[in-house]
Amino acid sequence: MEGNELISFHIISAAGASRSMYIEAMRAIREGNLTKAEALVDQGTEEFNKAHLEHASLIQKEAAGEKVMMDLLLVHAEDQIMSTETIKILTDEELAWAQKNAERKV
Repeated sequence: MEGNELISFHIISAAGASRSMYIEAMRAIREGNLTKAEALVDQGTEEFNKAHLEHASLIQKEAAGEKVMMDLLLVHAEDQIMSTETIKILTDEELAWAQKNAERKV
């Protein structure tokens, strides 16, 4: 495995790991464990950034005039990034809401 195929798998792997951490963070929020949720969001963001860096490498190739082959695997990888980004936004909002409510109770 090499080239775009390898990059696609890296994107899928990092985005999937990130999504799992965000979902686990939402569960921690529901349980009231905001410290755990914050740590999971941070870890999820690290993985999410890895996916974005891999994706950016493809964009840079295209910008440099090298044609990037679009195939089903790359489409799937991009879908994984986008769905993970949506979950990230929702998790960030849920955590901010929970933190604000926790401050009111103190």
